[in-house]
Amino acid sequence: MIKFFRKIRQNLIMENKTSKYFKYAIGEIILVVIGILIALQINNWNESKKERAQEQELLTQLHSEFTSNLEQLDQKNDLRNMMITASLKLLNNIDKPETRISDSIIKYISQTAITPTFDPIINDINSSGRIQLLQNSILKEKLARWTSEVVQITEEEQTWGLIRNNEYIPMLSQHGITRNLLNQYWEDNISGAFHLDVGTKTEIDLGNSKNQIVVSEILNIAQFESHIAQCASFAKLINSQAVSLRQRIVEILDLIKQDLNK
Repeated sequence: MIKFFRKIRQNLIMENKTSKYFKYAIGEIILVVIGILIALQINNWNESKKERAQEQELLTQLHSEFTSNLEQLDQKNDLRNMMITASLKLLNNIDKPETRISDSIIKYISQTAITPTFDPIINDINSSGRIQLLQNSILKEKLARWTSEVVQITEEEQTWGLIRNNEYIPMLSQHGITRNLLNQYWEDNISGAFHLDVGTKTEIDLGNSKNQIVVSEILNIAQFESHIAQCASFAKLINSQAVSLRQRIVEILDLIKQDLNK
């Protein structure tokens, strides 16, 4: 093809047809430019197609991650609701000694001595730059804020965890009911909520202590009452923050589904 065009140019020059030569040369330049533009358009189309395929792959990954995050958040919220209920039952037993039942007290205390923590999947799309693959600007904005929003709930969880580990559990241990509490913990399969695989059950029979323990007396300890009040307050506060976080996850999932269905 190149030889063909070259031959035409040479014939025009030899025939001294200068004006036709220039017209031909301009036409040839236009054809070359058009060819380059078409090649660029095809290349851009291929790149766009490749990016859309990568976007769909990323959206699928995000859908799976945030579905898991939603399930985990709901599970941890349920545990904290259990803590709130148990704490209120214990406070009622403190205020009304005539209603106290030792077995129920142990059960409620075991439900207040846990530390549910939300540990979501945090992807690296912001730091890696993959977020730019997403075309939905609203989705990109919500994903960019996701990590900072999670911090708000985890900070309160960590605070309660410190109180539980450094003050509450040692106080319970001093009164000799740790074995009974742990035995109740395993009997109620509370540990199942902390397994990676939902439905997993771990069993161990510790039995209750043979030592004489007057469980109801623990309710008369001012320090115990303070810890129970803290347990209910932290659980309620964290769950109130979790409501907003849950709504954010639902919004993100809805946006992802819309883009996947396009």
